[in-house]
Parts: sequence; structure tokens; C-alpha cells
Amino acid sequence: MDFDVAALMPNSQAQLMMNINVALLAKNLDTVETLGAATIQMMEQSVAPNLGSQFDMSV
Repeated sequence: MDFDVAALMPNSQAQLMMNINVALLAKNLDTVETLGAATIQMMEQSVAPNLGSQFDMSV
């Protein structure tokens, strides 16, 4: 059974919730992009870029 919360709210409240959700998603996207850029920069500045590229594992 589908339950649509937006259908129970007045239109202005539903629009407000949508705007809040979009703003939160945009902020999360900015954060992920920043972290990704920082990770790339950190990897580029690595002292030993080959370190950790291969490992032996036994079980």
C-alpha cells in the first residue's frame, strides 16, 4: 500500500518540504564533491604512491 505524505499536507507545506529536501540534497552534494576533491589531492601528494597498491592476503 502506497502512502503519500505530501497528499495529506496542504500544498504550501508540501512545497516547503520539497524545497527543504532539495536544499539538503544540494548541501550533501557539495560536501561529497569537496571530500572527493580533498581525497584526490591527498592521493596526488602521497609520498609513496605505490605503497598499498598490492597486498598479500592469506585466510
